[in-house]
Amino acid sequence: MSELLVQANTRPLTTKGAVNQLRRDGNVPGIYYAKGVDPIAIYISERNLKPLVFTSETHIINLKIDEGEERKSILKNIQFDPVTDRVAHFDLQGISADQEIEIEVPVVLEGQAIGVREGGIVQHTMHKLSISCLPGDIPEHIVIDISELSLGKSVHVRDLNFDKVKFLHSENQVIVSVVMPRAVVEPTPAEVVPSEEKLEPEIISKGKPTEEEEEE
Repeated sequence: MSELLVQANTRPLTTKGAVNQLRRDGNVPGIYYAKGVDPIAIYISERNLKPLVFTSETHIINLKIDEGEERKSILKNIQFDPVTDRVAHFDLQGISADQEIEIEVPVVLEGQAIGVREGGIVQHTMHKLSISCLPGDIPEHIVIDISELSLGKSVHVRDLNFDKVKFLHSENQVIVSVVMPRAVVEPTPAEVVPSEEKLEPEIISKGKPTEEEEEE
């Protein structure tokens, strides 16, 4: 697993206005926490945080807060702005080499499924998997080869076999499958009366008949 050095700075736990000013300056507020350590309010520049967020790999972060020593950590939680979709807040969890941690790891599919050539489509249900392991055993991603996956078949959590990694999902949960595409039903056009068969409108008279009508 790759490691990245990230510089962070402490910040005071102040008002919402001060936090918003941090964001306007191109920084993202966050929290660092670890077992036996009081949480530390920090911020990281948005530019330095993006490689940790928008990636298909999991990294161990060597976090340097101010001028202190590096602290090994993982990105535990991310919040996005609902309007701009930019990162609004993050949590970093400190880790120890001899303590197991829980973390989400991306799923990467390899190969072209046989079922696609049979007319099916690949349905990727789980894009990340929660696992438990020692920090040194964290995989960058979970690779699944779907080359032999035929139409109607699926890969479940129970089908995965990774040494030193425990999956925190039901073993029956589907990760990826090949299914038939849904049929598209064309709407039935409304019946139209041909123009040559148009009917004359019915005339309904009202009131008493005229003298000419009575004489007839």
